[in-house]
Amino acid sequence: MKTFNVPFAYRSPLITEIKNARRAGDKLKKDFSPTVLDFGPVRFLLARHFGFCYGVENAIEIAYRCIDENPGKRIFLLSEMIHNPQVNNDLQEKGIQFLQDTYGKQLIPFEEITPEDVVIIPAFGITVALEKKLRSLGIEPAKYNTTCPFVEKVWNRGETLGEKGYSLVIHGKPKHEETRATFSRTAAHSPAIVISNMDEAIELATYITGEKNKAEFFTRFAGRYSEGFDPDIHLRRFGVINQTTQLATDTQAIADYLKNVLLSIQTNTAEAFADARDTLCYATNDNQTAVLGMLEQKADFAIVVGGYNSSNTSHLVELCEEKLPTYFISGPEKIGDKIVIEHYDWRKGIIHTTENFFSPIDNPVTIMITSGASCPDALVEQVLERLLSFFPCAKTKEEIKIAALN
Repeated sequence: MKTFNVPFAYRSPLITEIKNARRAGDKLKKDFSPTVLDFGPVRFLLARHFGFCYGVENAIEIAYRCIDENPGKRIFLLSEMIHNPQVNNDLQEKGIQFLQDTYGKQLIPFEEITPEDVVIIPAFGITVALEKKLRSLGIEPAKYNTTCPFVEKVWNRGETLGEKGYSLVIHGKPKHEETRATFSRTAAHSPAIVISNMDEAIELATYITGEKNKAEFFTRFAGRYSEGFDPDIHLRRFGVINQTTQLATDTQAIADYLKNVLLSIQTNTAEAFADARDTLCYATNDNQTAVLGMLEQKADFAIVVGGYNSSNTSHLVELCEEKLPTYFISGPEKIGDKIVIEHYDWRKGIIHTTENFFSPIDNPVTIMITSGASCPDALVEQVLERLLSFFPCAKTKEEIKIAALN
């Protein structure tokens, strides 16, 4: 397994040892039950898989190498490198500036960039247009390109399907950096359209069957389809690919639904639909499956740690919310001294404050904990310690480790 040079501040020796022990005992990753940390008055159920994925560690390593290799130079990130506030703030403190925000709004004009500057491409990738723009400014995008290999896998799969004459339906959040990059790459070689959920898939199906005409289509999906897209032609032979951090069950349900609709109107069904279900990120699958495994047990509430604009993290919250009260926090500082928690409502985009969200005298309290793929393990350890501090059984890190490994 490849290891990356990631700053120690993001690591947790405790979490690392727990993960290594689980990995050694389950090399084929078939056991998705949580790790149990039992302290009597409080029990923690720690998800089998969580935290930094391959793509995030790769991105962090490249970014810090870029800083080391370019002393005195101006260094820019095209946008947030990953969706984690701590990592992005750390990079800014080291002098890195963001050219755009997470939605593509320009923060620093491209006209201010010179060939002597350095630009880092974020893990979500870059659109074809922006890549050309950087090259026109004398910047080589490939030099410090942190694009996740699993995002590039989706691009490659889309290109292969395009070469075979398939159109592509992209399941993703239309404004997300990764979806914008994937759409741009896909539209360069295939007719493509972006849909965000099953409701939009059902609506798209009405244009496949002819229930609605294409004049309505162009209004309904404005800005979501490639130039020259014709639903009467390009929704007759297609495949479904995705933003890699979507819920696996959602993407599969959308693909199955659209496949059935397509095959219901086709006389030659052999090659009408392309199976592209393998474009989900392995970490997305593992983390979501680990949450489902954790949810098979009983608990009083769940805490999910991660950046509030992190797509993969919000989906973990979504899964937990179906079973029990769930608090989405960015770090331990969101848990106040008087058992108050500030947590994020990812659907409404607002912060809630909940007082007395648990009682340390109601024994035993069981708490589920997981985190997104861009969340440092150090934050999870700090959340554990913060929660444990409310109980008279407060333990040292060594005692926590012993509880986890026994």
